[in-house]
Amino acid sequence: MDLGIAGKTALVCGASKGLGYGCAEALVREGVNVVIVARGAEVLEAAAAKLAAAAAGSPAPFVKHVAADITTEAGRAAVFALGHDFDIVVTNAGGPPPGDFRNWDREAWIKAVDANMLTPIELIKATVDGMAKRGFGRIVNITSSSVKSPIDILGLSNGARSGLTGFVAGVARTPIAAQGVTINNLLPGSFDTDRLKGTMAGAAQKSGQDFDTVWEARKKNIPARRFGTPAEFGAICAFLCSMQAGYMTGQNVLADGGAYPGTY
Repeated sequence: MDLGIAGKTALVCGASKGLGYGCAEALVREGVNVVIVARGAEVLEAAAAKLAAAAAGSPAPFVKHVAADITTEAGRAAVFALGHDFDIVVTNAGGPPPGDFRNWDREAWIKAVDANMLTPIELIKATVDGMAKRGFGRIVNITSSSVKSPIDILGLSNGARSGLTGFVAGVARTPIAAQGVTINNLLPGSFDTDRLKGTMAGAAQKSGQDFDTVWEARKKNIPARRFGTPAEFGAICAFLCSMQAGYMTGQNVLADGGAYPGTY
């Protein structure tokens, strides 16, 4: 399927590896120009080279990279120094660490809210009006399946990402919806990433079990009996950015191998 977005320009955050990289790769393969952002310069540069090699189309889309912390004002300024005219924005920031809520102070909560709620809102604010003026825009926020099915050791993430979910539910239904701009949240369940490995290590420590036991037990609790891959996550993201998805907005799209047990 031709997604109709070749030649568009996307900003993809947290894209040096994992789910962010999967999204950037899927977009590049559709002929989208991509600016990727992450904190680690060396890993980011290697990711940009891989993406450039995967670029499809004639002329091939460009791939640019900015080594910056998107959760800071300085980081966002470095990105927007390249321009504000992004047609697609994929927001993504590393989730807060797991733990016991009794050990989290105000600073931990503020840091979580800054990264996983306020940063996406700032990126939306900086780009959405330009999208509306041009008559096309796609914003996809990578959040978490914990928004629908909370995980006790991820309380910081549960809270901050739920705040973003509530914000998006409102702003996605403002007049921008009639101007060709959609805003959706993409909720990953268990995907084979460094983030999952870190979470599983925390769960293993809390339970007193070894890592491999916890890892295999988590897979058995997923109806698909496996973890997802960044590539298939990226494909879902690319579809949400497509022309064909123009009638989908304000939605929470769950990708979790069937793990969430609810009907709605």
